[in-house]
Amino acid sequence: MAEFSLDLNEEQRDLRDWVHGFAAEVVRPAAAEWDAREETPWPIIQEAAKVGLYGFEFLATCWADPTGLSLPIASEELFWGDAGIGLSIFGTSLAVAAIYGAGTPDQLVEWVPQCFGSVDEPAVAAFCTSEPEAGSDVGAMRTRAVYDEATDEWVLRGQKAYATNGGIAGVHVVTASVEPELGSRGQAAFVVPPGTAGLSATRKLRKLGLRASHTADVFLDDVRVPGRCLLGGREALLERLDRARTGKRASAQAAMRTFELSRPTVGAQALGVARAAYEYALDYAKDRVQFGRPIIENQAVAFALADMKMEIDAARLLVWRASWMGRNNRPFTAGEGSMSKLKAGEVAVAVTEKAVQLLGGAGFLRDHPVERWYRDAKIYTIFEGTSEIQRLVISRAISGLQIR
Repeated sequence: MAEFSLDLNEEQRDLRDWVHGFAAEVVRPAAAEWDAREETPWPIIQEAAKVGLYGFEFLATCWADPTGLSLPIASEELFWGDAGIGLSIFGTSLAVAAIYGAGTPDQLVEWVPQCFGSVDEPAVAAFCTSEPEAGSDVGAMRTRAVYDEATDEWVLRGQKAYATNGGIAGVHVVTASVEPELGSRGQAAFVVPPGTAGLSATRKLRKLGLRASHTADVFLDDVRVPGRCLLGGREALLERLDRARTGKRASAQAAMRTFELSRPTVGAQALGVARAAYEYALDYAKDRVQFGRPIIENQAVAFALADMKMEIDAARLLVWRASWMGRNNRPFTAGEGSMSKLKAGEVAVAVTEKAVQLLGGAGFLRDHPVERWYRDAKIYTIFEGTSEIQRLVISRAISGLQIR
């Protein structure tokens, strides 16, 4: 019988140390500058590509880990450096996950390399699913896809909101409704190739946190894409629509399938932010002297730090469990993927807030990075499913009921 162990193997430890080194030496020193500039850090993306941290080969190597832990390990370390820059580097992976989750092998070969570009000219990709009236309510999606049989093209019309890399991406992956009367079961995902006419975006949206990461609304005005850009192919779509019309059980629709693949990794990102704040607050509490002694010698401070550490470690175990389950095709019968993202996101918010509090007035100043981490953390209870949506997924899973 195999021995149970939570020890990382040598490859995982090497990966952790390598990504941590990049985060410490390249990302963190530049974090405040790119946060203030609110611009995409192309030089750092290129540096990540040069060292092999940005590209499909890196993701494929992580995915090859049968434990499923390599990607969350790398994510935690990179986002420990900075969440805004981290998302600029890893944001492309959401579009890649959509192509991987719904596409054919030929589509992976054609489109995934274009998501990243080259070392000399790196590119980014965008996954566009949220809409002004359809955020958490994916079934209310208004973007439409109509097939033009005469030209074997799909025509996309609609608007997408809050798209990471929207407009600056080469490849956009867009979810759209093919048969609106079927709700979420009538949706599909499409690749919009670089330079396609009719796709436009707003200026970069100004955000509370993750300011180095580009976010924009995307508009689709009679965007025509070749038939081969329908992920999974038209035959598979027609079969799925037929099952939906007859009330037969169908596989998850495109947007939710992507989120299921990515939620534990997003939880790992939140852990990186939380751990950065905890470590900084711990060092500060050891050095800061009040009333003749370091403030960590006060129980209130020491206990707060103990709780922060405990919550981070507990959240990491949920992330690792969900990552292992996803990699090994174990069903999330109790919403384990949502559990991991929910817990990690709420821990990140609580830990960063406590870090600001422990630093007192200093924590409110940009002289210390905890205020940036505090701003960055909040998004992890919102994007890729709000905390309320995660609780809905979990409650449905454990009850077997369509909780509303």
